[in-house]
Amino acid sequence: MGYYFGVNKINFDWKNYHPKLSVVAKEPPAQLSAVDFSSFWKVWQKLESNYYDKTKLNSQKMLNGAISGMVASLDDPFTVYLPPVQNDNFKQGLAGQFQGIGAELGLKDKQIIVISPLKGSPAIKAGIKAGDAILEVDGNPTSSWTLSQAVEKIRGPKGTSVTLTILSRDQKTAKEIKIIRDVITVKSVDAWVKKVKDVEGVKLDKSLNEEKIAYISLSQFGDNTNSEWLSAINQLSLDINKEKNVKGVIFDLRNNPGGYLTDAVFISSEFLKEGSSVVMQEENGEQETLRSNRRGLLTETAVLILINKGSASASEIVAGALRDNGRAKLIGETSFGKGTIQQAEDLGGGAGLHVTIAKWLTPNETWVNGKGLTPDISVELDSKTPERDLQLEKAVLELIK
Repeated sequence: MGYYFGVNKINFDWKNYHPKLSVVAKEPPAQLSAVDFSSFWKVWQKLESNYYDKTKLNSQKMLNGAISGMVASLDDPFTVYLPPVQNDNFKQGLAGQFQGIGAELGLKDKQIIVISPLKGSPAIKAGIKAGDAILEVDGNPTSSWTLSQAVEKIRGPKGTSVTLTILSRDQKTAKEIKIIRDVITVKSVDAWVKKVKDVEGVKLDKSLNEEKIAYISLSQFGDNTNSEWLSAINQLSLDINKEKNVKGVIFDLRNNPGGYLTDAVFISSEFLKEGSSVVMQEENGEQETLRSNRRGLLTETAVLILINKGSASASEIVAGALRDNGRAKLIGETSFGKGTIQQAEDLGGGAGLHVTIAKWLTPNETWVNGKGLTPDISVELDSKTPERDLQLEKAVLELIK
């Protein structure tokens, strides 16, 4: 039904509120079974005839609602229909710049939750954390919202405000947080080599101050990630060779909500020998193994990976691939647990469809969906000492011990 209405053009003549309906290209694709649309048209006609406020009858909104309802019937929070505005917002996010609060959202247990607030964003400054549930937006309950509806309501022009009612995992009562929207520019990659004494958030024994570590932070897998990665890693490799005695790399995937599957393979290939298994894609019972496909610069370098409950999708693919191949240990908190793959389709007119086409497994055939990756070394942050990054501290200790 959704496909049928998605490819048809509907024109209305609203004179006297007696619409004349014209359906173009009304024959459904041959592969679709026969569906009786009489009840759909009957409801539409009843609304046109009887609804008390005719100004509310917007044909495009009604059509979008029909398609969204069809998609929602699959009960898959990651298969979504995106009307033009929401589809544009999604594309802006992957392109690395948009206006809003700077938080990646998800749907878990039928709640809108924060998968990860972006570094330096208004959300971070307001105290929003990964795992927070958003109960209301400007006083409107989110319990029946789709993910795309939540994104549309929370995003907005720079300088405007939005009030979120937040319930954190470590709190029993919800609280309201007012956030001023801003322009969010997402830089995917940050990398450096430093002495332990110069690493922000790390306070260790002074005897370790002169030890050197390399660090890579990857915030998302977006349109510019691969080019940013190559530039950063080429420089990092030169710095590691120049500095001498660098103990290894801490790869920070915390609060990385994921992105393109191909990028996950590309990034994993930096650390794995060519031909190593990165991820298994399973569709209709058939499996395909995607393998590292280029010569990486860090295949012999010691690696530790930081994850938390904001690490999802493509970041879980990378973390799982490196651990299963014996290249890295995971430190931090259990990851989000998104084990499916979506394909983005443009439907014309600015609208889009994200449809789940497969599930993915780690090289050892672990499906993380709903469970996440359990770290080898569990470390939680301490709200009493926000100036210290205990997870990063533990990774540094593990790397130089």
